[in-house]
Amino acid sequence: MKILVADSFPRERLADFEALGLEVLHEPSVSAKDLPGKARDASVLVVRSKQVTAEVFEAAPALSLVVRAGAGVNTIDVAAASRRGVYVANCPGQNSIAVAELAIGLLVSLDRRIPDNVQQLRAGKWDKKTFSEARGLFGRTLAIAGVGAIGREVAHRARALGMRVTAWSRSLDDARAHELGVERARDLTALAAGCDALSLHLPLTKDTRGIVSREVLAAMRPGALFVNTARAELVDDAALLEAARAGRIRVGTDVFAAEPEKGQADFQSPLAALPGVYGTHHIGASTDQAQDAIARETVRIVESFVRAGRVPNCVNVAKKTPARARVVVRHYDKVGVLANVLSAIREAGINVEEVTNTVFEQAAAASCSIDLDEIPGKDLLDRIRSRPDEVLFVDCVPL
Repeated sequence: MKILVADSFPRERLADFEALGLEVLHEPSVSAKDLPGKARDASVLVVRSKQVTAEVFEAAPALSLVVRAGAGVNTIDVAAASRRGVYVANCPGQNSIAVAELAIGLLVSLDRRIPDNVQQLRAGKWDKKTFSEARGLFGRTLAIAGVGAIGREVAHRARALGMRVTAWSRSLDDARAHELGVERARDLTALAAGCDALSLHLPLTKDTRGIVSREVLAAMRPGALFVNTARAELVDDAALLEAARAGRIRVGTDVFAAEPEKGQADFQSPLAALPGVYGTHHIGASTDQAQDAIARETVRIVESFVRAGRVPNCVNVAKKTPARARVVVRHYDKVGVLANVLSAIREAGINVEEVTNTVFEQAAAASCSIDLDEIPGKDLLDRIRSRPDEVLFVDCVPL
């Protein structure tokens, strides 16, 4: 079995793949355009930030698993993977501390204008008078949009700075907010209106794309701080540029629209060029600690798939199938039994949605649960029962 690792990856973790008996192909510089050709013979594909398009799945018939060595899967055409029966998994939570540290770093930098201090000193200028003007973060209100693993880590660090923390997400209720030690806002606009700083930690989905709209940005107080270490596509880019250019808000961002695919490239961003905007190079998860944790989690996912056929953190297995009935067949554990059962179901024109077979000690008997897309008739159940040398018991349960 071949595994293609199409982004940078720690050498010692590549050795872990080899220890699983996999043929490892490490191609960190392969472009998204060339990825379909490189993945042609791979059974497993590991990526960090590389785009995995529908063409990859069409060109790679052996591909069974794609692992995003990171938290999101927005760079992967998950719908195309699902159509081809390919598992897609990610590594949620492994980079939470690294991203939270950067978010707090950007927040402090915006308040104390640390990059501008450094720039002036490097230019041979001393300006204590100007840079002594700062509000401070203690007692200020930090609003957090999204209270997943990263948002929770940011909240923890903000409270350590003496900040009041408010939060919003679609799933956050009063009980969960109390448990997290935050105050819940009724919606995103109310969250933005009541804060001194807004930090964004939402996943990018079709529902969250552009969720930080012109109205949300307009609701922020003049002079408020806006931090984005999540995804650029969450924000109305034109509205953010307008607000930053007008000096209404100050921005710290690790993500930009139309970022270069390569790690090093020329990049002209109207937003990054503005005074009052501090940008970093999409490095939120790029600490040694985070990368090692993500790499280890990637190895764990691949190992589970190779050795047990299970995929931890899978994002595209149906939470509920179209099954309407479950047939339970207790049977002798011998050749051909399940083939005969499934053949009878096929001849009845019923589709099998899911099958689970459990073998008991001594391997004399087993129990098979078969989920069907329609309720079987008595004739089919009697046909399955008609092999007493193979079948011990048959039952049907509507779902």
